[in-house]
Amino acid sequence: MANRRLPDENGGPSMKHTELQIRLPEHPERIDQDSEYCLVLLDGEWQQIRFHDYHRIFAIPGLYEQLFHDILDCRSPDVVGKLLKEQVQRDNVVASSLRVLDLGAGNGLVGEQLRTVGAGSLVGVDIIPEARDAARRDRPEVYDAYHVADLTALSEQETRTLHGYGFNTLSCVAALGYGDIPPAAFRAAYNLVSDGGWIAFTIKDRFLGDEDTSGFARLINRCQEAGVLEVRSSERYRHRLNICGEPLYYVALVGVKHADIPAGLVP
Repeated sequence: MANRRLPDENGGPSMKHTELQIRLPEHPERIDQDSEYCLVLLDGEWQQIRFHDYHRIFAIPGLYEQLFHDILDCRSPDVVGKLLKEQVQRDNVVASSLRVLDLGAGNGLVGEQLRTVGAGSLVGVDIIPEARDAARRDRPEVYDAYHVADLTALSEQETRTLHGYGFNTLSCVAALGYGDIPPAAFRAAYNLVSDGGWIAFTIKDRFLGDEDTSGFARLINRCQEAGVLEVRSSERYRHRLNICGEPLYYVALVGVKHADIPAGLVP
């Protein structure tokens, strides 16, 4: 293992924490993105942390930004923000009218970008409390509210509360396809948005292809065929680098919701 910094062309996020010592595998095997890991020096000991163990990552101030943005050069928040802004401007929509549900909100990096776009109302939802705690710690000014909830098992009170926000925009960045947010949870969030609202999300390119096993390729295709979702803009882009320094490609999509997703469309 060696401390290694990969290129950072776009610069990092605004929050600053004490710099951590992070090591990536020195001679990494080619492993799936879901199994990637690093070592972090904490209290004098090197601890191995899997990238998708978000409860551990968010509990360490600054780790998410330093690992994914400074070292691995994540670009997803910027890309989806740019595409959404372009479509909103094209339709002459006032950005401050956007009432956004940020699904898989994490510690607020995407929310921060949506505020830059001009979103007037922003509510974060994540399934782990460590994400909410990290957002409150790192970006307390970004969200108007933040809920820890499993969208596939909402209580009646949670359902009423979320419907009460009157969402007209859904954002979900780099959280689909690996089981963190399954198709059923995406459907639940989608159906909280009013008809005519904006849908902006990113997903790994292979989860939209013939080899997809996550169910998202079938779901997105069915939604378009049924007229439930009208995709206005899509862009394949480099999400970030993997631990070998190779690009990981995602697709960003921005569209308009025309109707709720029926349960029958979810694989």
